[in-house]
Amino acid sequence: MSSDSGPDSVFHAGERALQEQAGSRESLARHGARILAKAMPEAHQAFFAQLAWLVLGAADASGQPWCSLLEGAPGFVHARHARSLRVQALPDAQDPLAACLHEGAQAGMLGIELATRRRNRVNGRVVELDATGFTVEVQQSFGNCPRYIQRREQLPGVGSAEQPQALRSPRLQGEAAALVRRADTLFIATRAAEGQAGGGADASHRGGKPGFVQVDDTGSRLAWADFPGNLYFNTLGNLLLEPRAGLLFPDFASGDLVHVAGRAELLDGAAAAALGAAERAVLLHVEQVIHRPGALNRRWRLLEYSPYLPD
Repeated sequence: MSSDSGPDSVFHAGERALQEQAGSRESLARHGARILAKAMPEAHQAFFAQLAWLVLGAADASGQPWCSLLEGAPGFVHARHARSLRVQALPDAQDPLAACLHEGAQAGMLGIELATRRRNRVNGRVVELDATGFTVEVQQSFGNCPRYIQRREQLPGVGSAEQPQALRSPRLQGEAAALVRRADTLFIATRAAEGQAGGGADASHRGGKPGFVQVDDTGSRLAWADFPGNLYFNTLGNLLLEPRAGLLFPDFASGDLVHVAGRAELLDGAAAAALGAAERAVLLHVEQVIHRPGALNRRWRLLEYSPYLPD
């Protein structure tokens, strides 16, 4: 057994299996501990402190991951020190993440700045939860490249303080399905079994031209091509071990959010090629949908699609 599968490995079995297929395992075995740090560098601490919104992933009592967005004035996310990140905000009552946060919960967080295409991730455990927010003990801290992020600018003003009732369904239909079909951005929450190296929750980003996510006619399945990335396979590696995933589709113009929970299947070969994927694609069997009209306070205007996106 190679040394990268030992107790000091920062990657779990699912990640290592896909790294082996992609030819990146040997390199990441040497450099993984430097890439996936156990504490936030000063640059990442400063980055989170300037954000006005945060992507958050966590699992409910059944183990189903959910993904959502939290908003606040810059500084609402701040590092107390290199291994402690405080979030001065909580999901509202209609957010599926409201039932996922508790002391001891695993949380995956993605800080992303649309105007500059910068993004950094923190994975860890909730160690404090009160009426105003929560604190996460950092277990993994790492950066991601700017690929596939659409550049946007925030518009002045905010949305309505009153939100319509959330719409729930076992499948994608109506405006929720239309939003997903025109989306150019999704966020995904996954998890791996605790006790493994690299285990716990994770939140990540996927981007493409509108239509990159395909929804079948019944609204019970959706799929997307997984474009080449950093070859860590944090998300896909999690799905190999635990196929449940939570997706979030934001409509940056209207403020609508669509949360989708289901079970993922990794596709390769001809099945992936049919979706325009060079190597891999993801098929999600939809089990729950929550459409929250006007849930976002901020509105954004598209400036430019990522130059890395395939035509």
